[in-house]
Amino acid sequence: MKNQQKILPFILGAAAMLLLFFIWNAITKKADDKIQNDFYIITNQIKKMNKMVVMEQDFSSMQKTKVTSQLLGGMLPNMEKELITFTKTNAQVSYDLNKMKLDVDSVNKKLIIKELPNADIKITPSVEIQSMDDSFFDRFNENDFKKITQNAKDNAYKTVNQDRLRNEGRKQLLENLNNIFVLAKALNYKIEDQTGQIDTSKL
Repeated sequence: MKNQQKILPFILGAAAMLLLFFIWNAITKKADDKIQNDFYIITNQIKKMNKMVVMEQDFSSMQKTKVTSQLLGGMLPNMEKELITFTKTNAQVSYDLNKMKLDVDSVNKKLIIKELPNADIKITPSVEIQSMDDSFFDRFNENDFKKITQNAKDNAYKTVNQDRLRNEGRKQLLENLNNIFVLAKALNYKIEDQTGQIDTSKL
């Protein structure tokens, strides 16, 4: 009887310790699972974005080129020939999000933006000859076409305001990144910007 009285508290104590162990294990396991799940959701969303074309614009212009030539050293009247070209220019701003540096701190629940990629601007002009007015004695030659086409392309590059395009592309990039920020905020993550380019107060 005395042995039973001694063993009973021991059994109850062991049972209580075992119960506490299972409860603690269940709580921490759920917390660990949730942290890992949050980390996977955010990083998976980032990977999905990959390389992203942010903005694309098209421009077009007409250009008239006149070429005056002297025949026989000026012994004959000057000859004039004219060419009209149509230039269509595609300007594209893209960001390679593989170069973006983000850290997901799942312990402290922080999404840390360390570096944003630079804009990649691609300008592609295409030139078509719309009309040509020359004469039998003074024809356009291949060298003329090359010079006029190159001049039209050079003018097209100058027409595109790259600074404006870059700024508009940056705004669009941040709007697209907002999908990640909304997801992070929904998971109670704090957005920490180390680039100085994002206004986190508006997130």
